[in-house]
Amino acid sequence: MRLSLGQQMQLAQKQVLAPRMIQSMEILQLPLMALQERIEQEMEDNPVLDQLEPEADETADAENADAEDSRNDSLADGERELVVKDGTDNVDDFERLLDMAENLPDDYEERSRPSLNRIEAEADRRHDVMANMLARPESLVEYLQHQLAWFELEDDVRRMAERLIYSLDTNGYLKTPLEELLPPVPVETNGDVVGFRAAQLAIAEAALFVVQRLDPLGVGARSLKECLLLQLVPGTPDYDALRILITNHLEDLENNRLPQISKKTGLSIEKIQEVWQELRKLKPKPGADFNETTVPAVTPDVFVERNDEGQYEVRLEDTQLPSLYISPYYRKLLKDENTNAETREYIKRKVNSAQWLIESIEQRRSTLTRVSQAIVDHQTKFLDDGPDHIEPLKMQQIADKVGVHVTTVSRAVDDKWIQTPRGIFPLKRFFVGGTTSADGEEVAWDRVRIKLQEIIDNEDKTKPLSDDAIVDELGKAGITVARRTVTKYRKAMNIPSSRGRRDWAKSGK
Repeated sequence: MRLSLGQQMQLAQKQVLAPRMIQSMEILQLPLMALQERIEQEMEDNPVLDQLEPEADETADAENADAEDSRNDSLADGERELVVKDGTDNVDDFERLLDMAENLPDDYEERSRPSLNRIEAEADRRHDVMANMLARPESLVEYLQHQLAWFELEDDVRRMAERLIYSLDTNGYLKTPLEELLPPVPVETNGDVVGFRAAQLAIAEAALFVVQRLDPLGVGARSLKECLLLQLVPGTPDYDALRILITNHLEDLENNRLPQISKKTGLSIEKIQEVWQELRKLKPKPGADFNETTVPAVTPDVFVERNDEGQYEVRLEDTQLPSLYISPYYRKLLKDENTNAETREYIKRKVNSAQWLIESIEQRRSTLTRVSQAIVDHQTKFLDDGPDHIEPLKMQQIADKVGVHVTTVSRAVDDKWIQTPRGIFPLKRFFVGGTTSADGEEVAWDRVRIKLQEIIDNEDKTKPLSDDAIVDELGKAGITVARRTVTKYRKAMNIPSSRGRRDWAKSGK
């Protein structure tokens, strides 16, 4: 069937727009260091791209303010999501660039040359970086220990957490059973070996819970299944399907038994393949990127600080990113009547590519700022009082508040870190599951679990608390939940019932 001219144009337009949308999503997902590398690569591949150095002095910044405003005119609708609507015309983009070029001052090219002050500032910056470099990179153990300092822990829990960290293998797994890591029974126990070991095992379980909250996600796992489950964040697209595949069907996936999975789960083959692609993004060996000679640097993309009114505000730390613009030299070539058609078309394609990159970076800045601010606004108790006061939060809640799709939120927070008054945290760690308390209040799962473990640790081992008694103890701590919730969480934490704990203590196992 022969397509009409209009249909051919629409098809060609969609073929052009699809890579553009993909690029925009990729730019959004990149952390700061990776984005810098991407820009450097684009600068090499696209001759029409030019840059103002990020360390430009204030005079140069002031002189180029008008040019920068002109470049941002096309982003007046910056609140739009990273999706190109049908009907967008590349020619319109190009004409907008020509309008932008007309507004740039004639001496813009001269002004963009690096000044002596800027060169000196760059030299000072590089000297400072070299002066502050570590004699050797952090090991995985050191990396985890630094994060451990963020948590307010009892001394015995902290000591056990450090012991667990030192017991991890090179892939980040804990292969040694907890029972084998317990300290020897001291003489002062007066023969109460059972009680001592029960108390120490509870401390070890609490310490493992803390270690498994550290970055990289999945560290401290005792099996592949546990490792992958630890990497799932509540609210992630296809979260439930991912959890089902990981929990029950890893072997089936390995042997490509998709029809069998479909029969057992009710998921279509196409859906299973789609979720499988997401599963492949998880890391089966979270510690493999770390060794005694290399460790990925943690560079916060977002900083949060209190303003004069006592409210938390976020800002992006992207001053090291160059300010990109279209080269005046190529603008002149486009205006030159002597430029041949082939060269003109080449420049047009490169200009379109450059402008899309510039807009994608600006949109990344806008989206990441809005998403981060929404997260911070929701987690003020965490920032005020510490990790134990984190609130339940799903990505869909942030997506609804910001006005974007949940996948946009997922990409925005992926591999991004935020510097807070309480330390540096992965943005993903602010998304936690929760439960509804008896009085209708949302309570974070982490908060219930930490308090529940604390209550079990401090109970009389000869008279363990029933679930009803635990409900009362949680109520005293301001956490009002139903008995069935306590039972559910206790089982999820592999804590026996009060009878099981009493029998276990009596048996001395």
